[in-house]
Amino acid sequence: MTATDAGRAYRGLSLWHDRLPGPLDPRAPLPGDTAVDVAIVGAGFTGLWTAYWLRRADPSLRVAVLEREVAGFGASGRNGGWCSALFPTSWRRLARDGGADGARAMQRALEETVAAVGRDSADEGIDCGYVRGGTVSLARGPAQLARARAHVADARTYGFGPDTLDLLDAEQAMRRVSATRVSGAVTSAHCAALDPARLVRGLAEAVERRGGTVYERTAALSVQPGREAVERRGGTVFERTAALSVEPGRVVTEHGTVRADVVLPAVEGYLAQLPGRRRELAPVYSLMLATEPLPDEVWAQIGLADRATFTDERHLTVYGQRTPDGRLAFGGRGAPYHWGSKVSPAYDRVERVHASLRETLVEMFPVLRDVAVTHTWGGNLGVPRDWFPSVGFEPATGLAWAGGYVGDGVATSHLAGRTVADLVLRRDTARTHLPWVRRRAKRWEPEPLRWAGVNAVTALMTHADRTEARTGRPSRAAAAFWRSLGD
Repeated sequence: MTATDAGRAYRGLSLWHDRLPGPLDPRAPLPGDTAVDVAIVGAGFTGLWTAYWLRRADPSLRVAVLEREVAGFGASGRNGGWCSALFPTSWRRLARDGGADGARAMQRALEETVAAVGRDSADEGIDCGYVRGGTVSLARGPAQLARARAHVADARTYGFGPDTLDLLDAEQAMRRVSATRVSGAVTSAHCAALDPARLVRGLAEAVERRGGTVYERTAALSVQPGREAVERRGGTVFERTAALSVEPGRVVTEHGTVRADVVLPAVEGYLAQLPGRRRELAPVYSLMLATEPLPDEVWAQIGLADRATFTDERHLTVYGQRTPDGRLAFGGRGAPYHWGSKVSPAYDRVERVHASLRETLVEMFPVLRDVAVTHTWGGNLGVPRDWFPSVGFEPATGLAWAGGYVGDGVATSHLAGRTVADLVLRRDTARTHLPWVRRRAKRWEPEPLRWAGVNAVTALMTHADRTEARTGRPSRAAAAFWRSLGD
């Protein structure tokens, strides 16, 4: 297969890939064994933002990004296009690790990051359709309204005002998003809608302009951290003894070995495919669809005039946006987790799940009943055992890490990349003291416990949503699950 043939094949990955203005012909692969200062596995948002900030801070660094397919092949090019200040871990759990001040600092850093993504993409000439219209989480029924009120009350407890979270009544909510059964909403100004594939592809070009190298169609077979050798005498390790030598880390690929002082695997849900990493993140699939471009009279009935992103307060996440070309892109969870953390292109499209997404979309917006769906796609995202993303760097081994965003990674990966760059360059900044830095999540259970547990949570949330819609009362079982994670 030629590079041009491969480029045409990548076009069908998602609506976003189909909307790319230029060719998707892959870049050249790794030409053979080489040595760099920093080797990054994965040309998605995390890997590319890290490379970008490293080169921006220190243009002398040799930075190589190794990508199995093409930049933006994975979740970074297929997601819902929400550049948000959302974080999958509650302020209460953040405060448990970093105190109330740490929780507030994390939220403010995420809010600032939403604006920074727009500013940095504009500075680099990346036309990704960034529009900061905020986000609206609809409350549809009494149980969802109770949760919406609790979210806003929690925000006030931590000192966050209406700009971070505000409560709308039914009439105010309907002026933003005119869905069925709306009884209120939570809204935040800190979210932008964008085209993720255009952003990630433009970011790869920005890394190259700043002197980094992106090798595509270069699969990493293993990632091996380096070792700091300390002086040993007769089997005794002497403390407070300077290192005698440092063996660099290695990324072994199908085209050669890259030796580097710092190695960062930045592959999210694909991490399970690397040897020894199967239980760190569970690859959970999220699927999407997109309608044909909608006429103005249909948008007048739906709303979203400011391109706010939208969801509702159900347990099994759904999410949507009005695209730059006037479509409605809509996605959600519900696809099964596959035994052994397996990932496969066959899991990107599941007829049952896509049919359910369309049914949900029409239930929310009946005007879409006869509208054509032109694109269906999906991809996996990385879920840590405690739903708590993290970043870090171990100088002794040269191993860095970042990820586990549970689907909230478009903005968070920008903050992660800046933070990893700070840590690698030994910079003491406000970012390096945030509560997600240097923490390690507990590993997932081995099979069959992992398979049973992840799919049981999906079933639980599906049942909880149905029960709440029928009774109007919050699900005790769903609440108990979130408490089990420490919330």
